[in-house]
Amino acid sequence: MDALKSPTSGRGSDGAGPVLGVALLGCGNVGFEVARALRDPLALAALERQAGARLQLRSVAVRDVARRSAQLAADGSAAALPTFGDDVLAALLRPDVDLVVELIGGEERAGQAVRAALAAGKAVVTANKALLAAQPDLFAIADAAGAPLLFEAATAGAIPVLRALEVSLAGDRVQRLAGIVNGTCNFILTRMADDGLSFEAALAEAQACGFAEADPAADVDGIDAASKLALLARLAFGAEVAPSRIDREGIRGVRAEDIRRARELGLTIRLLAIGERLPAAGDGRGGERLDLRVHPTLLPSSHPLAAVRGPMNAVWVEASLAGPLMFYGQGAGGKPTASAVLGDVVAAARALLARSGGAKVAPRPACSTLAPVQAAERQSAWHVACLVEDRPGVLAAIALAFARADVSVASCVQHGRGGGPVELVFVLHRAREAQMARALGEIEALPWVSEVASRLRVLDDGGGSR
Repeated sequence: MDALKSPTSGRGSDGAGPVLGVALLGCGNVGFEVARALRDPLALAALERQAGARLQLRSVAVRDVARRSAQLAADGSAAALPTFGDDVLAALLRPDVDLVVELIGGEERAGQAVRAALAAGKAVVTANKALLAAQPDLFAIADAAGAPLLFEAATAGAIPVLRALEVSLAGDRVQRLAGIVNGTCNFILTRMADDGLSFEAALAEAQACGFAEADPAADVDGIDAASKLALLARLAFGAEVAPSRIDREGIRGVRAEDIRRARELGLTIRLLAIGERLPAAGDGRGGERLDLRVHPTLLPSSHPLAAVRGPMNAVWVEASLAGPLMFYGQGAGGKPTASAVLGDVVAAARALLARSGGAKVAPRPACSTLAPVQAAERQSAWHVACLVEDRPGVLAAIALAFARADVSVASCVQHGRGGGPVELVFVLHRAREAQMARALGEIEALPWVSEVASRLRVLDDGGGSR
């Protein structure tokens, strides 16, 4: 951290304190708000008071240099413009840069930049959940270099859940968490519930409002939520799990009929990212296990997560001592995400100042190797809808299939009558997924069953669906 080695070069011209140079990689919606805050006198004064150092935005790396530099020049600040360029390595490896804010997204280019910054001992702040989840060795590189690596904005926008897990709950033991961490999916499910829209219509509206990309797969197929769950699991459970190992199911299969039927039962559908510790397997071998999954989930309408509407995010945490906690707020958007990024900038600045005084940046605790739960062993309560012929014996045949798989039926309601297929909606007690797969396979083979139209897990009172 060259700017802090010399008392002369390490202080501002007015002698007000040490100076930290900042490089900003990416200047989109979030990056532009970060840049504005670092140039606005009032916002910057507040940041510097919290950081204990002067913060100077010295370089910005963007693809469209002319457009972004003109936008920043028009922000009304009298501060000198930083150096603009399209070379991220040149921007971050400057000797007068101590802290790098990575907001370019993606994995390859961002990964190269973050690795170079950490290897040079510079602090890194990022909102890139896909990068951190896919390349967890970056944490080891940061520890080896004694460089801060902060990522509060990577999981739930403005919601300060990561710092709560890492610091506030460090003396406690998190047992479960369940999060609405994808605002696009929550917006779609809310619109389907409020106005009876189909998935396709609600998705089109989300795209028109800017909540969903032209290719929405990362959101609606649960990919984004799985990456965020991997980061939450690292801090909540101390476990390193690749997103590809997290069982996930998106919301494409959720029907407007499912939402209506759920409402009749006092239930709400949300896409949840769920993690929980489980005891050792029944054979007594091995230690506790970790269950991580992303899927549409039915939860009681009285549950706090059921009240999270539109593009908002929330994470429900259950800890041994603290009990249930919920973190709620805006999970995306330029200003909310910039809030979390700037909070990390302050924390990184404090760590750099401490390091300049001889203190070491404390490495994060080593990740454990909690055994993953096999999907076939997982237990949930279930809500299943079958389209069947309206004739005697069909209900009995389906009930028998559930009984042969040792799945207990809590209730059954028929919708429709005569003249065509009817829908049988079953609420089922807790059963292992292997049992459900066996029962549904037998049911789908019955000649009077048109299809198993939906199968949804139900959240239990503890916060998980196990």
